[in-house]
Amino acid sequence: MSEAKTLTEAFMQTKYQVAGHGKRNFEVLQEVFQGLDGQLDSDIYGSGKVIEDFQVKMAKYLGKEAAVFFPSGTMAQQIGLRIWCDQKGIKKVAYHPLCHLEIHEQDGLKELHQIESVLLADKDSLITLEDVVSMQEEVACILLELPQREIGGQLPSYETLEEISVYCRNKGIKLHLDGARLLEILPYYQKTAVEVCSLFDSVYVSFYKGIGAIAGAILAGDQTFTEESKIWKRRHGGDLISLYPYIVSADYYFDRRSENMHGYYEEAKELAELFNACPAVSTLPLVPVSNMFHVHFHAQKEQMEPILIEIFEATGIGLTSYLKEVIGESCGYEVSIGDQYAALPKEKLQEVFRLLKEKMKQQI
Repeated sequence: MSEAKTLTEAFMQTKYQVAGHGKRNFEVLQEVFQGLDGQLDSDIYGSGKVIEDFQVKMAKYLGKEAAVFFPSGTMAQQIGLRIWCDQKGIKKVAYHPLCHLEIHEQDGLKELHQIESVLLADKDSLITLEDVVSMQEEVACILLELPQREIGGQLPSYETLEEISVYCRNKGIKLHLDGARLLEILPYYQKTAVEVCSLFDSVYVSFYKGIGAIAGAILAGDQTFTEESKIWKRRHGGDLISLYPYIVSADYYFDRRSENMHGYYEEAKELAELFNACPAVSTLPLVPVSNMFHVHFHAQKEQMEPILIEIFEATGIGLTSYLKEVIGESCGYEVSIGDQYAALPKEKLQEVFRLLKEKMKQQI
């Protein structure tokens, strides 16, 4: 193994990686098409058996009247919120300060739809019923992201979700679920997707995150809502002539991985326990509530990178390809457990954490 100059290089040279499902290369799509009949017809501008069958399948899985396939979650969610705002006649929606729409979409909701955001809760906290009840402004819709990715994938209690849902319905406020990682939270709540989604008026699900397809999303709700979303999908340029590579891969990896989420969740808890046993290392949350959590090293990024490079080169196991600075003299990264974790040689993993403990003691 050649000596790496950067953390990314060291990670790329490892034989095993701890998180995810593997490289996002052409094999992701090749695997999907291996067993398919090449004579099957593609979808055309949002119509055809391949897209319609998958939409029906997902609507049933989520317990909604109908579902629409979108090429991206960004498009799907902006459209969903626009529909609720138009229906209510109020151009305001409420969500967490670290919501994807607020920090990752270049103000798309505001610039494209002139919708104002009302920020609920402190950025480091989950939205509570009290935050919703004490909201001063009238909004058309409240968006809840489950799990709340930017704060480690934390989740409110199921009782809190039920209380917020009842309050919103009594007040005529639509409740939308940013369920990009919906499947990953079901083991923690010990609920079905239908049960969770019944608390919400509309639901978005991603197919490239925990499921590992190439791209794509579903937006689900009642028939009137989804029919309106198709019009907005056309307006946004989302009706490509064909979306079948996205649809077929979404269907394939949904079937392959939807039943594995409990295993990923248990493995995430196992891995977090190993991190938390190391000096000057902690996870957020302390005990994961899904297959995703954040790792915090209580040392500066410049100190941690050479430590991790040395561990990667000594063991052949890569923990992460990057570190981000955290407030204070800390750094960290996000972990999402997938298929790769089960393939790790456990003795090698134990060696990773033996070395990490040893080196972090020296940082204290």
